[in-house]
Amino acid sequence: MNEHETSVDLGALVPQWLDWAAAAQELGASVNQIRTMIREHRLAAAVPSPGAGQQIPAAFIMEGEIVKGLPGLLTVLHDHGFDDREAIEWIFTDAELPGAPIDALRENRGSEAKRRAQALL
Repeated sequence: MNEHETSVDLGALVPQWLDWAAAAQELGASVNQIRTMIREHRLAAAVPSPGAGQQIPAAFIMEGEIVKGLPGLLTVLHDHGFDDREAIEWIFTDAELPGAPIDALRENRGSEAKRRAQALL
């Protein structure tokens, strides 16, 4: 367990998940491109419940695109030592904003979420 890790149930925290094939379809990409997007921190994936494969929160994709500001926010979180699971948890729960950071991203208020993530140091 690293310094950020908690035992939050991501399956309960995140309302809807997409497997890599569904995410690829939503983005008009291949599964290999999804794998690359995850590796490059443009998307994040985690296992939402025991026995499930890695999945991507559906809220990370909007109108056939990765939500604006998500890749930059994921980079900031990874720079602070978060893994994908911890980043997903932070994006869906951080109480320092009005609403969760994912709400700010989806409402084009991503700079608020990024500022808060940069303040983690």
